[in-house]
Amino acid sequence: MKKSIIKVFILLTMFILIATTANAREYRLKMATTWGKTASPLIDIAKEAASLAQTMSNGELKIRVDSANKHKAPFDVLDMVKAGQYDIGHSASYYWKGKDINTLPFTSMPFGMTAPEQYAWFYYGGGLELMQKAYKRHKVLSFPGGNTGVQMGGWFKKQINSLSDLKGLKMRIPGFAGEIMAKVGVLVTNVAPGELYTSLERGNIDALEWVGPSMDIKMGFHRVAKYYYTGWHEPASEMQFIVNKRTYNKLPKRLQKVLVLAFKLAAYDMYIKNYDLNAKAWEKMKKQYPQIKVKSFPKDVMQALKKANNELRAKMAAKSPILKEVFKSQEEYMKIARDWTKISNYQYIKSSLE
Repeated sequence: MKKSIIKVFILLTMFILIATTANAREYRLKMATTWGKTASPLIDIAKEAASLAQTMSNGELKIRVDSANKHKAPFDVLDMVKAGQYDIGHSASYYWKGKDINTLPFTSMPFGMTAPEQYAWFYYGGGLELMQKAYKRHKVLSFPGGNTGVQMGGWFKKQINSLSDLKGLKMRIPGFAGEIMAKVGVLVTNVAPGELYTSLERGNIDALEWVGPSMDIKMGFHRVAKYYYTGWHEPASEMQFIVNKRTYNKLPKRLQKVLVLAFKLAAYDMYIKNYDLNAKAWEKMKKQYPQIKVKSFPKDVMQALKKANNELRAKMAAKSPILKEVFKSQEEYMKIARDWTKISNYQYIKSSLE
């Protein structure tokens, strides 16, 4: 009798599992990325989010990831997701500055928060809600999509000893940081990534900003420029996952949660993976090229950059209520977080090195 009951229970369980699997709907989504197929770790995180979503949904969510090599429109990702051509995008919010200035501060801001501070702001300081508010007019949702951490200030062929050394210096540094540099006298120029090494080597430019050791080492800048300056302009560059709102709303609630959790896990993995890659790449760089000198910009340069940054921020905020609200939120949260950062991480590192 006991064996018969067990047998019936097993058969009933198998029947329920088969019926559940048969009735489960498969949701096939497409993701466009700004990155080429070899742009590690950026493209890796998009693929990892897709893999996590499929695993956690037991195969109900299947996301195809298209690199920029396939769709050929790396800086149109927002528009493609907005139009429904793609369901999801992986890019960086500050790329849309020309389309909508309100998207700028959700990647990173000069002299802003570090990655841990910024993540705390996103998830516990109202940042995520403000990001959705900024993207509402585009009919998409935006979520943190992986952080590079502090980006370096750039490769320079000559040492910067004072503000006067920046006057007339030809430098590749895009975006808002480029506007700040231009304001202090730098001749900011735009050079295609594939031409950067040659331009630096031939003297067409005197300096350039890229990312950090893990990505810079592939470009070879350390072979022709020996001064590597510490960062100020992108202390916590956060990528983003963009989701078409109509697509998102069609998903069952449980799959919406799975998708957002997949984004969150993949984003954190990019942060720690990139930290590891930077550490290993820098170890390799300094051993193979001992002539590299790590420098920080002199005090008068930093003061001038901060002044230019504050003036440009005030000018932008005056034109946009949403941007003003975001800036205020970031500034207020940073005051709280930075006090803790100073007495925790900063003091620990400082005292341990003494």
